[in-house]
Amino acid sequence: MSYRIGSGVDFHQLAVGRPLWIGGVQIPHEKGAVGHSDADVLLHAICDAMLGALCLGDIGKHFPDTQSAYKDIDSKILLARTYELVRQKGYHVVNIDSTLCLERPKIAPHISAMQTAIASILHIGIDDISIKATTTEKMGFAGREEGLVAYATTLLEKDPA
Repeated sequence: MSYRIGSGVDFHQLAVGRPLWIGGVQIPHEKGAVGHSDADVLLHAICDAMLGALCLGDIGKHFPDTQSAYKDIDSKILLARTYELVRQKGYHVVNIDSTLCLERPKIAPHISAMQTAIASILHIGIDDISIKATTTEKMGFAGREEGLVAYATTLLEKDPA
């Protein structure tokens, strides 16, 4: 079997009046992420991790913010399309480990729903998707609640011949 590891990171500003989408789940909060798509920082980091594992570039290469087709697009669609690229190369996802960095809102109550959303797209179990969250102890842009960050690592395995 052939294995490939990829890592991804994504950043988005936060602004009042935008919906907050993280991990395919809309989370009630007074601020939401700003971006060309729905700005789902976690799904974007996972997409980059999968693309990176197979040396396929990054999310911006495949879904550029210069194309109107991706304006306000649901990032679950981007994740599904990225997974199609992975499948075309003959790989599948073994597991994902991810970390979110933000002060508020608390993420723990939403992790199960995020795992379910991601698992349904990638055809893996929720036990194969780790989602952790941490604050930056009020330091930096995330600590000032100006933005948020997601990191993701994924392991891909070549399909049996």
